[in-house]
Amino acid sequence: MTDWLEHNVQVEVEAPIDLVWNLWSDLEQMPRWMKWIESVTVLEENPELSRWKLASGGFEFSWLSRILKVVPQQIIQWESVDGLPNRGAIRFYDRHDSSIVKLTGAYAIPGPLGKLMDNLFLGRIVESTLQADLERFKDYALKAKAQQ
Repeated sequence: MTDWLEHNVQVEVEAPIDLVWNLWSDLEQMPRWMKWIESVTVLEENPELSRWKLASGGFEFSWLSRILKVVPQQIIQWESVDGLPNRGAIRFYDRHDSSIVKLTGAYAIPGPLGKLMDNLFLGRIVESTLQADLERFKDYALKAKAQQ
């Protein structure tokens, strides 16, 4: 039996939604602000698929991800199709002078061990890392806005 552990984080970025959307939807740029993501490669033969590589503290995981849903300036939803089991969505909310970016991510860990690990430490580490990633994205977007 596998349990899915889900985390939600969000940030407000003082930049217009079109800029925020354009930066985030360029998946191959994600290692610039996502600490654990070493690389993202969108497959030329099928742009709905991308190969992800996560590396942290001697651990390395990879997976192939499929984009399930895209609504420009609103949502990108995905799921892994092989490798590290994960799924989620990034949502964008237009606040006229700013944008809210909300990331929901879930990953599978087998059985009761997963719940125990999540309760003890894993969940806090993942959530704080994702929140820090969004803060780095905010800084990245603000720099891009300043260069316009």
